Amino acid sequence: MREYLLVLLVSAGVTYLLSGLARRLAFRYNAVAMVRDRDVHTKPVPYFGGVSMWFGLAAALLIASKLPWLGGFPQVAHDAGAVLLAGGIICAVGVMDDMVELNALAKIAGQLLAAGVVVLNGVKVYWIPLPDAIVSLDEGSSIAVTLVFIFVAVNAINLIDGLDGLASGVVAIGAGAFFTYAYLLSNEQELVRATASSLISVATVGVCLGFLPYNIHRARMFMGDSGAMLLGFLLATAMISLTGQLDPSRLSRFGANALAAYLPLLLPLAVMALPFLDLVMAYVRRTLAGKLWYQADKQHLHHRMLNLGHSHGGAVALLWLWSALVAYGVVLIGLLPNPVTYVAFLVGILLAAYLTWGRRVVRPADG
Repeated sequence: MREYLLVLLVSAGVTYLLSGLARRLAFRYNAVAMVRDRDVHTKPVPYFGGVSMWFGLAAALLIASKLPWLGGFPQVAHDAGAVLLAGGIICAVGVMDDMVELNALAKIAGQLLAAGVVVLNGVKVYWIPLPDAIVSLDEGSSIAVTLVFIFVAVNAINLIDGLDGLASGVVAIGAGAFFTYAYLLSNEQELVRATASSLISVATVGVCLGFLPYNIHRARMFMGDSGAMLLGFLLATAMISLTGQLDPSRLSRFGANALAAYLPLLLPLAVMALPFLDLVMAYVRRTLAGKLWYQADKQHLHHRMLNLGHSHGGAVALLWLWSALVAYGVVLIGLLPNPVTYVAFLVGILLAAYLTWGRRVVRPADG
């Protein structure tokens, strides 16, 4: 655990230190978010947050490879290296989009290229847990499922990046929940605790925490597509990597706790519940309106929170709360099922619901 903590601190520290430089470079190369009708910021804000995040990730993985414990597992180093390389590709695509605004097909091609790099390096979905069975995927199915999952995750995080600190906070919460799951699972099942999944997850938490001081309301810089796509990619590959390092037959050894056996299937949905929900709602909404799924509008979850009367910071905090409840709730119920866990989860849901809809919040602008 101490080595994981060091990885988190290195990724956070390097990301924070380099964000100021990335901010200046964004101004120099005119990679700036201008104010549009659908935006909530009121003045131009520089991009390139993803650049500092990628270097924070690189520093953390380099340090991990030199540590006596994490550095002693070749499979961990191999998977982490593949994710770092592919993450650099998707970050570079985002940087180009932040500078010249690529069309949708160009961005999709870049996302699939990055996904292809990790697939070629063996980071892919090998099995899926279903009721009463563990389904092992053949080569074609494994590649297809991996590409689709990465594509959906990348675009889900990109869509939810609409308020200061929202995406970085949601991803930090989700990655933290997945790290907790992977670590507790390895402990309970007496498995090796050094996995690429845990390493990537904890490094992702670090880069998010390192970037948040620059991105919290009122943001001094945005992560841009370079950051949003990178974070979605890291979340997806952390989850995918676990299926390559975990023996699925061990999942049946949870005794009476059947839910825990299906956490590899349920947890990705829980970790990215808000981004997935926002993506599905956007697809349905735009399709019914006769638009393409990637055509922007101002009806995302964060816009709806503002329309309920919540302040910018209040809306972000509530969406963080919902993310934490769903992600950590599923982990705790799956691994620690007892009445206290159930009651705490229910109380959390009721509290979040009350804070969201139970009272009318009047912002100063409402008079």
